[in-house]
Amino acid sequence: MSVAMIRSAHIDSFTRDNLPPRNQWPEFLFAGLDYPERLNCVGELLDRRVERGEGDRPCLISPAETLTYAQLAERVNRIANVLTRDFGLKPGNRVLLRGPNNPTMVASILAVMKAGGVVVATMPLLRAKELSYAVGKAKIALALCDVRLADEMEKTRPLAPALKQIVYWGDKSQGSLESLMMRSGYENFTACDTANDDVCLIGFTSGTTGEPKGTMHFHRDMLATCDSYGRHVLRAAADDRFIGSPPLAFTFGLGGLVLFPLRVGASTILLEKAPPDELLPAIAKWRATICFTAPTAYRAMLGALAAHDISSLKKCISAGEALPLPTFEAWHKATGMRIMDGIGATEMLHIFIGSPDDEIRAGSTGRAVPGYEAKVIDDAGHEMPAGIPGRLAVRGPTGCRYLADTRQTVYVQSAWNVTGDTYVMDKDRYFWYQARSDDMIISAGYNIAGPEVETVLLTHPAVAECGVVAAPDEERGHIVKAYIVLRPGHDGDAAMTKTLQDFVKAAIAPYKYPRAIEYVASLPRTQTGKLQRFELRKTAHESGKKKIA
Repeated sequence: MSVAMIRSAHIDSFTRDNLPPRNQWPEFLFAGLDYPERLNCVGELLDRRVERGEGDRPCLISPAETLTYAQLAERVNRIANVLTRDFGLKPGNRVLLRGPNNPTMVASILAVMKAGGVVVATMPLLRAKELSYAVGKAKIALALCDVRLADEMEKTRPLAPALKQIVYWGDKSQGSLESLMMRSGYENFTACDTANDDVCLIGFTSGTTGEPKGTMHFHRDMLATCDSYGRHVLRAAADDRFIGSPPLAFTFGLGGLVLFPLRVGASTILLEKAPPDELLPAIAKWRATICFTAPTAYRAMLGALAAHDISSLKKCISAGEALPLPTFEAWHKATGMRIMDGIGATEMLHIFIGSPDDEIRAGSTGRAVPGYEAKVIDDAGHEMPAGIPGRLAVRGPTGCRYLADTRQTVYVQSAWNVTGDTYVMDKDRYFWYQARSDDMIISAGYNIAGPEVETVLLTHPAVAECGVVAAPDEERGHIVKAYIVLRPGHDGDAAMTKTLQDFVKAAIAPYKYPRAIEYVASLPRTQTGKLQRFELRKTAHESGKKKIA
């Protein structure tokens, strides 16, 4: 498939004008994928299924309502008409979306895309300052928002002059999205004649490494992740029922709870809140078969498995952060299921390394997803031999295109996406995670991967959670420091510290043990459950400097 720019349907050319220069793009690979030049992803994901007579299939299931494919299609059409006829949305306009994981949020995402707009979905817990950053960066004039999130949305107005109109849903008052949707003649809507490389989504990174970056994705990208990871690794079927915890504003959630199920005609169970103590009973109640959540959630659910019937569950997918081997082993022992680990990135839209259930190797992230290529490189970009750690580089049908951001040349190097992760590739081309590249700790000349130390600590029965980072040290430059949340009944005293240090020394090379341990009530995490090691590094740096001084 050609990657030459196709005639855009966007009247508002903002996204095309703010794409990186073409010489800064990664190389795209489309082996086995062939999408027409004119493509609206919602037409393919939703409308075609209704046209094929499958409109009565259950699509979205929530505690409040269940929508068939036909009912979702009508809701999408009604919202698209509101956007275009009531608020003058033009192809290429960006729309801010704010809401929990519920059917109206899904319908709003699809409606914006179907109308030729660009979705900018935001995490429900973001505050006005964070929202105003997204509004300003993407030049957003219109927002659709769940009325329960109105407080921060209204606080955003004075901080974001570009935002001209906010439409709320959820209260059914005059002027609400629901009231406008019910206008006569709004039940039908012809999908905008977009190009396959028209931008339809700007996903902002979670900010684990600093100021969020806007990542731009095309209509073809929405299908490409389904037709690579979805088809060859996940291998879902129409009778599957998806469930999970990641927000729809997180591309892990968008893929796992919207794109993948729609692509195969399956159903999705949408939970507005899905902490481990609510996810387990929901799996049992709605007989979910595929679960998407983070490693911390699988670990947290282990103690409550006996109280819930999860026999319907067939596949468990993990991403968002590295899956510790102890969590994988404990889940397998308790359920008989092997967690399907994967690494993805907002820049890449979804998972690009991960193996199907019958090819999993415990402790490995997996192999490159069919359609993608991956390698391990040194600082100069040369490929490293098997067994030698280096930076992960990947390319395939999706890739990084930042919105007006000079960091494009950091992520894309020599036409490869360089993810910022340190990996080892074995002779069978399985990839083994070592650390985020900035999580490598250099202590007295030794290179130590923080996540390796975390994995050992997590096997100790006293440790509930932990994060390991570098702390400044006058003698060694840096030392390994562990921040640990203990399980109830254990004291964070000197005796516990020595016990844990000796435990690590006995499991891995002694020089890797944490020379400092601090016990904390909780660890800093993003709304998607990722450990914010940069916050721990900041804390460790400040406390370390004081000790040196």
